[in-house]
Amino acid sequence: MRVVLQRVSRARVLVDGEPTGAIEGGVLLLAAFADGDTRRELQWMARKCVDLRIFRDEAGKMNRSLREVGGAVLVVSQFTLYGDCRKGRRPSFVASAAPEVAEALYEDFVQVLRAEGVPVETGRFGAMMEVELVNDGPVTLILEREAPGGSGEPSTGDGPAASSEA
Repeated sequence: MRVVLQRVSRARVLVDGEPTGAIEGGVLLLAAFADGDTRRELQWMARKCVDLRIFRDEAGKMNRSLREVGGAVLVVSQFTLYGDCRKGRRPSFVASAAPEVAEALYEDFVQVLRAEGVPVETGRFGAMMEVELVNDGPVTLILEREAPGGSGEPSTGDGPAASSEA
C-alpha cells in the first residue's frame, strides 16, 4: 500500500463538478493498493496517518498528530501511485491491484480510518476526479507498507525510500 499524505488547510474532491468530499484542516491521502495488501496493511497505514506528528505545537514545531489537533481526512483512490516509469514513455501499472480488489481495499481503508475516530471524507473510487487543496507548510510525505510476500515494486536501493517499519 502506498499513500501520499499532504497536510492541508482545506481540500475537496469534485466528480462531474459536484463535491463528493471536503475538509477544513487535516490531511489529504492519495491511496493506492497492491495485490496482496490485507487489512493488516490498512490498519497500520490508518494508525500511521492519524498519529504522525506533523502538525505544529505551541512552539511551532511539528509535534502534534491529526488526532490531537482534531483534523479530518480526505481519502482519494490513486492507482497511479504504482506507476512504474523506469522503462519507455508509458507508465506500467502492473503492481497496482486489479480494480475490483483495489475498490474493496479502498472501502475497507475508509472504514478503518473512521474506526480511528477521525472525520473522514472521500472521493469516488474509479471516477475521474478533480482534487483541490491548499497544502499547509507545505508538508507532503510518502508512506508505504508492503504486505509480506506482496507484489509491490521492490526497492532498488537507488535512492530515498519510505520505510515500512512502524
